[in-house]
Amino acid sequence: MNKQTLQVNAAVSLALRVYEPEGTQRASVVIGGAMGVRQSFYEGFALWLSQQGFRVTTFDYRGHGDSLQGAMRDVKADLFDWAEDYEAVISAAKAASPSQPLYLLGHSLGAQLPGLLKKPEQVAGLLSVASGSGYWRDNAPQLKRIVPYFWWVLVPLATRLCGYFPGRTLKKVGDLPAGVILQWRRWCLHPAYSVGAEGPAVARSYGAVRFPVLALSMADDELMTLRGTHNLVNLYANTERRVESITPADVKVRRIGHFGFFRDQFRQSLWPRAAEALAALGRAGVVPAVTGTTAGAAH
Repeated sequence: MNKQTLQVNAAVSLALRVYEPEGTQRASVVIGGAMGVRQSFYEGFALWLSQQGFRVTTFDYRGHGDSLQGAMRDVKADLFDWAEDYEAVISAAKAASPSQPLYLLGHSLGAQLPGLLKKPEQVAGLLSVASGSGYWRDNAPQLKRIVPYFWWVLVPLATRLCGYFPGRTLKKVGDLPAGVILQWRRWCLHPAYSVGAEGPAVARSYGAVRFPVLALSMADDELMTLRGTHNLVNLYANTERRVESITPADVKVRRIGHFGFFRDQFRQSLWPRAAEALAALGRAGVVPAVTGTTAGAAH
């Protein structure tokens, strides 16, 4: 693993980690992390994936994790800026291996932001893991009970008082720049999520995506629901797309949840399925089925 710095513009640099493949390279993969999750969380999975022949890049969005420079209250960033960061990493990874296909593996937010890319043609496919629309009525039942307090009371108050969202202290999501959390709040309060909150330009951006999308929904996800996953995938309205549900019973465990997919216990079960899916995404017009899942076309 090599730690690198990527200059996005004169004011912004990002912390990257690049995992070079063992042997012949099959493709490049950029892992887009979930909201408030540092790239170090994906290290074990990224290393394993590189051992399967993929060149893997992880990163922290500006103002977050290893990319934070100075105090978070001074960070001027929103989710459009984070999409710009994502695209800068994609461009750098593509430039490093221009003859190889490049896939995105998006965890939660990391599968939402690709709809905002300005050059989606660089991407050969998106594997979405535990992602969906963040619209609060699409949240899992337990979360939906507490979300009104979170969005209408805690987030506005804490962000106003601190100048950023102090999620680590509150044990909610993680520390986030004010512009990110407040824009995300708007998205999550709109039934059409990002497209509804931002309007026609964002709808056109999602509609411009032509790379295939395969979304894996965890049946016991404590944050996302299968309905929410379908609603997100359907924002990518003009491409091949598929949603599949994975249950704990499929891999003989008691729990997977929103974060479990990337834990080492799934090295022999879910991780090989991810590698298989990434490889299959490269076949033109094919959105692969993943063995042992319950599948359904996006609707």
